[in-house]
Amino acid sequence: MRQAHPRSILAAFMKKLVSFLIRNVPRKYLQRITGIGRRVLTIAYAGNTVMCPVCEKKFRKFLPYGRIKPRENALCPNCLALERHRLIWLYLKEKTNFFEKPLNVLHIAPEACFMNRFEKIHGENYITADIESPLAKIKMDIHQMPFKDNYFDVVLCNHVLEHVTDDIQALREINRVLKPGGFAIVQVPFFNPIPDVTLEDATITDPKEREKLFGQDDHVRKYGKDYAARIERTGLHAVEDNFINELMPETRDRFKLPQGEIIYKAIKP
Repeated sequence: MRQAHPRSILAAFMKKLVSFLIRNVPRKYLQRITGIGRRVLTIAYAGNTVMCPVCEKKFRKFLPYGRIKPRENALCPNCLALERHRLIWLYLKEKTNFFEKPLNVLHIAPEACFMNRFEKIHGENYITADIESPLAKIKMDIHQMPFKDNYFDVVLCNHVLEHVTDDIQALREINRVLKPGGFAIVQVPFFNPIPDVTLEDATITDPKEREKLFGQDDHVRKYGKDYAARIERTGLHAVEDNFINELMPETRDRFKLPQGEIIYKAIKP
């Protein structure tokens, strides 16, 4: 009987471990332990097949990631960037002035893969905020932000709005704190089949029912094809940018970017 290759055993173990951790350990605690074992994983996944544009490290593959059925080639073993983070990094670099000069930046629910890198560029004007994350500088409720009007050049708010009580109010607050001409990146998850109209029902509180209807047990809505229209209800101009299809196929494969993901850029007129 042929024995399983050690790499196959490791891959199977990592899938089960990642799925267990993200389904059972609250995000605020996961963020405290992400550094544990990272060096071991970087060595175990050494190679030259894929590359993370965020940390510029190369690997034979990325780690699997996902709650139920972990996605292959998703998580960078070094900086913990996911597919969407790698895409956002490239978008900010190639289609905005984000990396050209210091800006006033508000990063809501900050991702660990970005924080140190963004702070080096924008310094003390880079503000991280969240209602519970131990990584954020400021604890705040997105529905009522403690910032003055027309202050930020950029707001980053990715995979947040599906969790909040009132996403329209949250977007109004983003509009309020942005300078005229400023922009926000406001990514949300989409689950197939994508409904024509966003589904939400505040009376549904059972985690299993939420997972069934909204795609995840801590989501309170399932976004539909009307997402851009929801953004525009708040006075922001919504841009649906198909940036990923502007990239060469070999680039998308090298960085393992999310297929078909649209970048939602909200601009304050």
